[in-house]
Amino acid sequence: METFAELGYDRTSARELARRLGVSHNFINDRYGSKANFWRAVVDSLLAEDQRQRQQLLQAEVDDAERVRAVIVHFYQVAVEAPLVGRLLADEFGQESERLDYLYERYVAPTLELLAPAVERLMAAGRMRTVPMDVLFFAVISPVAALVQLPLAHRLGRPQPVTRESQLRTARELANLIADGLLSRS
Repeated sequence: METFAELGYDRTSARELARRLGVSHNFINDRYGSKANFWRAVVDSLLAEDQRQRQQLLQAEVDDAERVRAVIVHFYQVAVEAPLVGRLLADEFGQESERLDYLYERYVAPTLELLAPAVERLMAAGRMRTVPMDVLFFAVISPVAALVQLPLAHRLGRPQPVTRESQLRTARELANLIADGLLSRS
C-alpha cells in the first residue's frame, strides 16, 4: 500500500514492489499473475474489515440520521487508522481506470446502495439538505484531506506532534462538522 500510495499505480513497477517487499523480482507475477491483481489483493486486504464494519453500521436498527452520522464518523476514523488508503483512493478517484471501476463496484456502490434509502428518507422528511448524491459523496470524502495531508495541516496551525489520539479527535470534530451541516436545514 505504501508504494502504491507514494508513487501511484502507474509509476509503481512490479520490480519496485518486489524490492520493497524484499522478494524476488518475479514474485508479483508468479504469485498474483500481474501488478493489477496484486493491487487488488492489497486493496482488498486493507479494506475488508472497513467494509465489514461499514456494512454493520448501514444495517443497524438506528434512526436514519444516526446511520448517516455513524458512516461519516467511521469513514474519518478509517482515514486515521490507514492514512495510506486515503492517499491511494484520492489518486485513483481522479482518473478513469479499471482500478476506479473496481473500487466503485466493490466498495463505493455497495455502501451507497445501503446508505441512499436513509439519505432519501431524510431529505424527503426535511431533515437533511437536498443535494445530489455526487455532491453529498464529495462533501463527505473531500475533508479527509485534513487527516492525511499533514504538512499542510501543520502550516494551517495543527499542533505537532500528531498522535493517533489527536488524529482521532480531529476525525471526530470533522465528522461532527460535516454531519451537523448535512443534517441541518437552512
